Amino acid sequence: MPGLSTRHLLGIKGLNEADIQLIFETADNFKTVLNRPIKKVPSLRDVTIANIFFENSTRTRLSFELAEKRLSADVVNFAASSSSVSKGETLIDTVNNILAMKVDMVVMRHPYAGAATFLSKHVKAQIVNAGDGAHEHPTQALLDAFSIREKYGDVAGKKVVIVGDILHSRVALSNILCLKQLGAEVMVCGPTTLIPKYIGALGVKVEHNLIKALNWCDVANMLRIQLERQDIKYFPSLREYTMLYGLNKQILDSLDKEITVMHPGPINRGVEITSDVADSKQSIILDQVENGVAIRMAVLYLLAGQNPE
Repeated sequence: MPGLSTRHLLGIKGLNEADIQLIFETADNFKTVLNRPIKKVPSLRDVTIANIFFENSTRTRLSFELAEKRLSADVVNFAASSSSVSKGETLIDTVNNILAMKVDMVVMRHPYAGAATFLSKHVKAQIVNAGDGAHEHPTQALLDAFSIREKYGDVAGKKVVIVGDILHSRVALSNILCLKQLGAEVMVCGPTTLIPKYIGALGVKVEHNLIKALNWCDVANMLRIQLERQDIKYFPSLREYTMLYGLNKQILDSLDKEITVMHPGPINRGVEITSDVADSKQSIILDQVENGVAIRMAVLYLLAGQNPE
């Protein structure tokens, strides 16, 4: 069986199209497993995986943990807020102490961009980036693209608009890189202050009018406003943002065609998306959550099959 071209999953930048297609095909098989009465396979029975989260997370951590347990791996969970990191221990010391307990793979979320790449150069274990600052979130992009493929049969040729806080979003960058590699057309939409100046270099369209963007697209991926990463005010108020960029049922019903609505979560209901849109038949938000487990199972399974350097 062919393997991935990389030993770590640090970002979409490190994957080629064959890698992404292999992850999708493997995830297809694991989705079948997840819908069986017995949802476990012994694929990673002798593998120990440490989930190291230096940032708060519920959905991503639970999704990884469930994926690991479905593969029969031994799982160690580590929360930085209650660890020696808060006493001044360095990242490498922390991880090396965990690896001394014979851990094979590390799933890490960190508030600083590049932390996963830095760690991969200093420790022997395989690293899976579960989000590093406002840089990348590769498994989220993979599960988003996988969900579009599941809905439409293919990602190539689809028009996807990413709406919201592009500037602070690791999901946006990873999604753009993944979707472009798979042949989709990508547009970003949001206030001028939340669109990075470099965005044109990524080969995406820019639109500041939500209605125009929605009429153009097949799929709208609605991002939340990352207030925790904003050190200054990028728009006057949440109310004004919602008036200009919030998606409600009235807007959805007024479009020329039926589009698919996505959201990486957690949803700020009533801000970027209303409840009647999030819970509508055009929404595939819960499919994204289900697909997240299958995609993460596929990534862990394929990486575990790599020979150590």
